[in-house]
Amino acid sequence: MSNVIQFLQQSRVTNNLPAIKKLHAHLLTTGTLFISHHFHTQLIATYFACLPNNIINLHNFFKCMNSTNPLHFNVMISDFCRKGFPFLALTTFSFMHSNSVPLDSYALCSTLIASSKVKDVNFGKQIHALVGKSGWSSSVFLGSALIDLYSKSSSVNDAALLFDEIPEKNTVCVNALLSGYGDAGLWVHELEMVRKMPALKLKYDEFTLSAALRACTGLSSVEMGMQLHSYLLRTMPNIESDVFLRSTLIEMYGKCGLVKKAWQVFKLVGMEITKERSRDVVLWTSMLGVYGRNGHYKEVIDLYNEMLVEGIKPDGVAFLTVISACARTGQVHDGVKYFESMANDFRLDPGPEHYSCLVDLFCRAGELQKAWELLNERLYKGIGNCGVSMWGALLSACVDVGNIELGKLAAQRALELDPQNVGIWTMLSNLYARFGMWDEIGQLRVLMKARGLRKDVGCSWVQVTS
Repeated sequence: MSNVIQFLQQSRVTNNLPAIKKLHAHLLTTGTLFISHHFHTQLIATYFACLPNNIINLHNFFKCMNSTNPLHFNVMISDFCRKGFPFLALTTFSFMHSNSVPLDSYALCSTLIASSKVKDVNFGKQIHALVGKSGWSSSVFLGSALIDLYSKSSSVNDAALLFDEIPEKNTVCVNALLSGYGDAGLWVHELEMVRKMPALKLKYDEFTLSAALRACTGLSSVEMGMQLHSYLLRTMPNIESDVFLRSTLIEMYGKCGLVKKAWQVFKLVGMEITKERSRDVVLWTSMLGVYGRNGHYKEVIDLYNEMLVEGIKPDGVAFLTVISACARTGQVHDGVKYFESMANDFRLDPGPEHYSCLVDLFCRAGELQKAWELLNERLYKGIGNCGVSMWGALLSACVDVGNIELGKLAAQRALELDPQNVGIWTMLSNLYARFGMWDEIGQLRVLMKARGLRKDVGCSWVQVTS
């Protein structure tokens, strides 16, 4: 059986449809196909990988099965959802419903998870109505799946209303709602929900505490973050082994400007452990980000070198921070060296954000022509589209040094990609103002008004502590 599964997986990659059909015929004639419905799932997934729009074959498979037993379909829905085929999971559920196959809470939960993955809130709402009609509204498992669906579909208000309606709540329900609040940036709501949990007789788990720390990071609330840190130290004896909680703590302290506290969390200072566990790349990347955001650019380079000595392979985020640090310290040669080492030493493909950093590196060093050549070479070689951020970095540098000709070209390229980008219009206006080109500024304002563009007013806040 394992050989059959392995063959199907290989055929899925190579799109070898004739071989799949031969295997299908063999499984049918020998009766092997009916031994396990796991074979059905794998075979359907393989067919769909080769014929992505051929739903007819899928329905033909279903008709060969025992259409009155929901267990077989439940296994398939779960398998499709777990293995990255949520659309097939929804199709399977639709077949069950239209052919009067009994639906239980397992099928409904799995289908709601699939709806969340494809962000199909309308399909999810239909299942929600079916849940109510079927008498499953009091199920905490279905409630959690529905809250997760609405949260991931940016319908946080619906998720909160549904949470209030669930008679017996659990921590999973709360975590689903917290995830929705976090994605929507509703940090205050997130902390209020965490505070309500003891009154609901619910316990915090690692996800709950991580969500609360993210809310403190979003609000720059260092006092609340430190209280959560103390709670973690009291209640979690093995916090050093939880990479994500530690990285969230590091980012919280870094966002609040407490670089030394972030470093202490990273180094496990003051914790009585006999042997320090190997630090994950996530922790190193978080600490690099803290140094970078707070202007400790020398420490970024030093920590990166220490990271290599420890045998930790850097990821794309780490390289972003390091190249950005080189840009802000004027180390053009080193920045280019780190950029090239991504592909040469670590086999990482630089993304648009890495090219943006490299453009910024050249621009900050006053080498605008190199930045222009890099962007045009990228376009010529067809590596990928130059994003607005790349042209924006070049335009910003042109504003700083007063290069009107190159600045106009960079603005033109950026606006071709995103005509509604207010930031580009504003920088172009600043460039004109530098040269006293008031007529051009007036024309820009007329164009922006005609397009309905308006510059947002910025704001910031800090928490003052003793």
